[in-house]
Amino acid sequence: MKIGIFGGTFNPPHLGHLAAARAAIEALGLDKLLIIPAAIPPHKELPENTPAPEHRLAMAEKMADALLLPEVAEVSSMELDRAGKSYTSDTLAALREQYPDAELWLLMGTDMFLTLHLWHDPGTILKLAGVCAFGRSEQDTEAVFAPQREHLEKTFTGAKITTITLPGLVNISSTRLRELLGSGEGGKYLYPAVYGYILMNGLYGTRADLKHLDIPELRACSYSMVMQKRVRHIRGTEEEAVRLARRWGADEDHARRAGILHDCTKYLTGEEHLALCERYGVPLDDLERSALKLLHSKTGACIARHVFGEPDEVYEAIFWHTTAKEDMTTLEKILYVADYMEPNRSFEGVERLRELAYTDLDKALLLGVETTIQEMKDRGLPIHKSTLRAQAWLREQAVTTEG
Repeated sequence: MKIGIFGGTFNPPHLGHLAAARAAIEALGLDKLLIIPAAIPPHKELPENTPAPEHRLAMAEKMADALLLPEVAEVSSMELDRAGKSYTSDTLAALREQYPDAELWLLMGTDMFLTLHLWHDPGTILKLAGVCAFGRSEQDTEAVFAPQREHLEKTFTGAKITTITLPGLVNISSTRLRELLGSGEGGKYLYPAVYGYILMNGLYGTRADLKHLDIPELRACSYSMVMQKRVRHIRGTEEEAVRLARRWGADEDHARRAGILHDCTKYLTGEEHLALCERYGVPLDDLERSALKLLHSKTGACIARHVFGEPDEVYEAIFWHTTAKEDMTTLEKILYVADYMEPNRSFEGVERLRELAYTDLDKALLLGVETTIQEMKDRGLPIHKSTLRAQAWLREQAVTTEG
């Protein structure tokens, strides 16, 4: 097994870190990448506005999730859990004990590589792991790396060193990035989920008014609440909802915001869903209390209203996007249908649903509802009463229209 160790304060983790991680996985053929936030870095003091360890760990986890390689990328809290300064030699010794037969590779940027010989116990570091250094800019060429590599290989017998230059890599210091964030800028240097996490938790002096966010900031906050694999669906639903709103004369901004937030609580536990429903006074029937899939629409609606200040129209559209109901508004129909047939969906009958969505919205909605009902019957699962009422209402509407 080949394991990469990517340490740092990650204060915060930015697009440069993410690109370096991707490049190292590919260049070294890593089976595992361990992202390890440092507790107390030996070479510098943490600035005063450094978030609590749990926040830096959470941001590192979002960076790992962004790689979309759950079997490879993993975040470790071993240095945050260990008292004292986070010496790399101690970390490598612990990992060697944990993975006695693995080939370890320590990943680092140019500045760290050029001072490696000054680190605490560099001999142990180079004995336990190979070193992979990556340039942070186009100026970090072989001419910069070669003298240090030759010095280390000569001084420390058996040292394994490889270097990677990443042209066009985002080149911003963490210090400068924190300054930008404190002045309301800097989001472009961050992965959206990391930026959203910072805004949601008010880190680095950000003071976002969550109830009056611009669309990019709202997306970032929504994405910070879900796994990266869900983002394609959320973005697809947003875009489809806007197209349908344009076609059927609904409010496009409401459709966009409903699409962005409709799945924001998808990854909460059952206990967390129930707690939110109790907190915001959402009545639940017996089926809803036992069927986790039915709850994210209700709790997502509550977060949309109470955290992000969305209006009743957006709240109701999100609330009913899973079960549907009778007498739905145009926006409610649009979100239900957009969620069902957005471009990333693939199932038998989806093309017919897409065709109907732009020619007869009620027929598209009925097809979606009846497809859900049949699926639940096939799986031997109970059907929510609101879904059955929606079916009856839509059938009655169809008869009235044809008559």
